[in-house]
Amino acid sequence: MSTNESQFKPNGTGALRIFKAFRCSMLGFKACFKHESAFRQELLLCLFLLPLSVLISPNLSTWTVLICSMLFLLFAEVVNSAIEALADQISTDHHELIGRAKDLGSSAVFIAMVVLSLVWFNALYSYWLTF
Repeated sequence: MSTNESQFKPNGTGALRIFKAFRCSMLGFKACFKHESAFRQELLLCLFLLPLSVLISPNLSTWTVLICSMLFLLFAEVVNSAIEALADQISTDHHELIGRAKDLGSSAVFIAMVVLSLVWFNALYSYWLTF
């Protein structure tokens, strides 16, 4: 990257950029928590499932998959919330493409919920078989 290009990067370069990117990520989490009730509900679900994941996991691999399914759900909700915020900034009037973008974001959350459900049902079924 040339010197001219680097001076137009608002978050800088190098290690400072990592710290600024981390700060932006935390601001994103804060905004999602503050403005998105679905994110708060899914976060609460994950906080409930977290200790349960330790109890039902027979090994580190299973525990990792359970945690990843929860993170995937939160990831999908954050992306969906970003799409909705951007769409609402553009227009709150009904528009076919904006509606489609919002529906696609919602579909991503649905897929993440299905993944979480399949992973957790499998883990719970395996756990109950060992009893």
